[in-house]
This record gives sequence, structure tokens and C-alpha cells, in this order.
Amino acid sequence: MDFGRVDSIQAIRFVLPPDAVGTAEVLKASNRLAYLKPEVYVGCPTWNNKPWLGSYYPAGAKAADQLELYSKQFNTIELNTTHYRIPDAATINRWRETVTPNFTFCPKLPQVISHELQLKNTETITKNFCDSLQGLEEHLGCSFLQLPPTFGPNQLDSLMRYLDSFPRGFPLALELREEDWFRQNVKSEALWVLLEAYNLATVITDVAGRRDVLHMRLTNATAFIRFVGNGLHPTDYTRIDDWVARLNTWFDWGLQKLYFFIHQPDINHAPVLISYFLDRLKQTYGIALDKPQIILQPVQGRLF
Repeated sequence: MDFGRVDSIQAIRFVLPPDAVGTAEVLKASNRLAYLKPEVYVGCPTWNNKPWLGSYYPAGAKAADQLELYSKQFNTIELNTTHYRIPDAATINRWRETVTPNFTFCPKLPQVISHELQLKNTETITKNFCDSLQGLEEHLGCSFLQLPPTFGPNQLDSLMRYLDSFPRGFPLALELREEDWFRQNVKSEALWVLLEAYNLATVITDVAGRRDVLHMRLTNATAFIRFVGNGLHPTDYTRIDDWVARLNTWFDWGLQKLYFFIHQPDINHAPVLISYFLDRLKQTYGIALDKPQIILQPVQGRLF
């Protein structure tokens, strides 16, 4: 992810802000039964990762096999390919039949909706997108709509009309990037209230160069986190520790679903930090998910 990337993180103050007003109230009203564990999904932004050949994937694995291999290592994917085109039914069916049970796809809405048309006259393409992705069936996670940095509170009316017409029951999280959304103002507060009313989530991004998008405002019982690391710098680990502590509080309050995606400049570093994150979740909250594993590769010429 290039958004929010900086040349040097030396001057960045990596502190997780307090929860925004409204987050605690939303979670405490979620009515999650106390004996039920929250659903936790952790993954990366891509599955076609050549650097993993010979480590997290078998050496020589074909590109066509990498989705299945990925789904054996992680339980969700940030599906960015849908930002560029809507998959046809054959592709959706192949994806659905390829992945392991309990795996989820989190598709990104097409850029023609968010960036080109800026939510205007998009009813048909939005319906086509949702109809297509519904074909994932039980493997459909939470989709996300990323608005461009130029889309600000002055366009709230367009956003409200779009959300009002968005297919009910289709899971959606909203990612905002224009700076004015994160300043206390009447329009941003109106948006949070609307998202709560429609049971839609927010995307929270933790990235070095834009600390304002780390807004800590949840609008339903789903947290959708995009975490951008810095090459396994020591602050990557302390930031994860802070997130685990905050998530434990949210779980106690009633958080039902967590989607946590880790981005790294070098894709080889993402599984390392994911393993650390999963270890910390298990140690502190008892949530046990399988960690990504280096695959033992056959040694040529050895029989035993």
C-alpha cells in the first residue's frame, strides 16, 4: 500500500489513539453472547506471491494453485482485484470451490464506483458487483468501499444517497481518506450515525504518514483494520502489542468480527508479523488460529 508511506519513520509517533466517541456504545449494544468467541480473520492483500515459492508455498507451485495454497496458510484475503474489474461467474465459482472451509474474501468495490463516478449513477454497477460476489456464498466476508482523498464531507449528500441505496444485508465497510472527515464536524458525525443505522462498518488504517485515518470509530460490531508495517521495524511489534490490547477491550465489550490485514513493503515480512499477532491474541485472549508455516521442501536426490 503506497497510501501514507513515508521515506523515514524516525519522527513518527506510533501511538494508538483513544477510542472515538461512540465506539464503546456501539460494541456494548452488540448483544454478543458472552460465551461465544468473536470471529477473527487475519490475512494479506494478495495471494499471487512469487517470493513465497519455496517457503510458504511449495517451490515450483503454479500461479493457478496459489489461491488454494494461500487459503491453507491464512483465513482471509483483502481482495483488491475486484477494484479493477467485477469477476465473472466462472471465476467466482472457481474461487469458492478452491479455498478451504471458513476462508473469507473481502472484496474491494470497483474504482469506477468510488473514484471515477464518485458514487453518482452507480446503481447498476453496484448491483452487478454485489450479485457477482454473492456467488462466494459462505466465503463472502466484508466488502469495503475506499473513497479517494478528494472525496470530503462536502459530498456527504452523495455518500448518504449511495449508502441508502446500497443492497441491504451485503456486508460493507467504508474507508475514508480526505482529512476533513477526521476533524470534529457535523457532517462526519452525521455519517457515523448513518453507518450505525445501516449496520455498516468503518475501515481503520494504521499507516505511518497519515495518523488521522487511525480514527478508532466503530459503527457496528465489525472491525476492519488495515495495518501497514515498516519492514519488521521494532515499532511494528509494539504497534501490534497496542492493537492486541485494544482488541481485547473491544472483544470484552462485544466485538463480533475482526478482519485484520497486514501490509508490508516486502511481502515476505507479512507472514512473520501475522504470526506474532496471532501469538499475542492467543496469549492474551485465548483466540487460537493456525499460524502461517514454512513448508518443508523436498531435497533433490534424497530418498529418505
